[in-house]
Formats: sequence, C-alpha cells, structure tokens
Amino acid sequence: MNQIAEFAFRSSSEADTERLASRLAERFHAGTVIALDGDLGAGKTRFSQAVAKALGITGVVNSPTFTIIKEYEGDALPLYHMDVYRISMAEADELGLDEYFYGEGVSLVEWSSIITPILPPQHLHLFIQNEGETERIIRLTGYGEPYVSWVNELKRMGV
Repeated sequence: MNQIAEFAFRSSSEADTERLASRLAERFHAGTVIALDGDLGAGKTRFSQAVAKALGITGVVNSPTFTIIKEYEGDALPLYHMDVYRISMAEADELGLDEYFYGEGVSLVEWSSIITPILPPQHLHLFIQNEGETERIIRLTGYGEPYVSWVNELKRMGV
C-alpha cells in the first residue's frame, strides 16, 4: 500500500514561503525529488529560489523555461532545477531525467504534472495556489518515505 500524507500551508508573505523552503531543505538528501505545480504566476519559481537559498546557493536562480534544466552547486547538495512546461512526455523520457532523480542532488521540477508517469513513486508534491497579492496556499503531498514523515512533521510543527 502506498503511503500518502497531506498538509496545506498558508503563506502570507515571501518570508513564510522561505521559512517553509528552509524547513524542507533541512531534510533534503541525495535523490530528493520535489514536484512543483500551480497556476502561472502562483510562485513556483519564487519557491524554487527560496529552496536554492536554503541550500546555500548564492547566484541568480531563475526559471529554466527554455533550457529545461539548470544545475546549481549548493553548500552540501547540488540543485537540479527543471521546468518541463514546454516539453512532451516523450521528450522528457528521452532527457534521462532518472539520472537526476536518483542522482547526488535535489531535483525540483516545475510543472511536474506534465511528467507524472516518470516521476519516482516516492516524492514530495507541492501545489501552489494564488490567494491574493501576497497570500498563497501551498499544498504538500508526500508519497512514500521519507516524504510522508516530512509532511507529518511539518504539519505537527505548523512550519
């Protein structure tokens, strides 16, 4: 039976989003996969920047919309920042994303619902919903371990 845990986090500011990203990053290890979805302008790239900051990445982090994958070196782990909005499932399959998913770093995939069939069965999915100028609801769903534990811990902590 596949384990699933869910938690809805209300972010009232970019500082709240950074706090969530920081709490998550404390748990990251090689092979962590973060699947990220939400409407245009909901804050996927902003969340990705907060994750990068939490990983100790100091350079400019922007959406890899046209390059598909950008690699950044963090203090302890590399970040593989992907944006699969402009590719098909077949193209995604040909890119060899598995090498990233099961590699030495953290894979963060914007527009992940496009490639759901090739995501690892164990991953953390975040859906960012725009609730106004600065408010967001970030729905976290952990699929399998350790992601179920992460979501349950964050829920208990209230982040």
